[in-house]
Amino acid sequence: METILEQQRRYHEERERLVDAMVKEMLHKKNTYRETINSDHRQKFLLDRYLTASDRLIDLYDDKDGQRKAEVAALTGPNEFQEFYNRLRIIKDFYRRHPNEISVPMSVEFDEFAKARENPNDELSNFVEFTDEEGYGKYLDLHECYEKYINLKGIEKVDYITYLGMFDQLYDIPKERKTGEYRKYLLVLIEYLSWFVQRIKPLMDLDSDLQEVVDQVLANWDSGTVPGWPKETGSALANVGAHLDLSAFSSWEELASLGLDRLKSALMALGLKCGG
Repeated sequence: METILEQQRRYHEERERLVDAMVKEMLHKKNTYRETINSDHRQKFLLDRYLTASDRLIDLYDDKDGQRKAEVAALTGPNEFQEFYNRLRIIKDFYRRHPNEISVPMSVEFDEFAKARENPNDELSNFVEFTDEEGYGKYLDLHECYEKYINLKGIEKVDYITYLGMFDQLYDIPKERKTGEYRKYLLVLIEYLSWFVQRIKPLMDLDSDLQEVVDQVLANWDSGTVPGWPKETGSALANVGAHLDLSAFSSWEELASLGLDRLKSALMALGLKCGG
């Protein structure tokens, strides 16, 4: 079993080797988009490992159980030579019981990283998978999202190529047609796009960027400036004759999500009473 001081020494060495590997990775020339993506994933792996080693070092230096302090005291006390030989005996006993135990130097692992960097065309150097349509991160593969889109009620049916040019123009769809099924479609689309970005930009802080977008959308929502969702200046009942296309709805829950005023307005458009 490693001593506390040996663990600290190893983590310090690991951090130094990780920094050196990250610098070499950043300076290495990338000739293709595939190489750039793989390099970013290697840097992300090294960075995560560096942060993990740092966290473990902090825990060891905090010494909440007092083991490090006791170990230092044993090595610096009046019986330091006795402590040294005791530890040497423990090491010899271990290898006597485990004669086939092999200690692999940390440098071997980092040599493997260097080989992956110097051989970018090796399939084993690929850190992430893409579909054939995605061309290793060059293109989106929205076939699953497209199938869900064209099956939405009340949505104009378009071909796949047309969909690729308009899938992000959500404000062009009337809000009356943005039903529960439409919400499910959006969740699938967001999940895919987030996953795609994580694969091509592993070093990006996606959660932070998404939170900024959410905050901006909420601010625009409060001010009524979200495209396709203008702020109501008065009661929906004032818009007498506001017809509602029911073909876009498949359940009463979806209708209820429009709000009472909008439903009353639709009833009034049909000449029905809606008092009470």
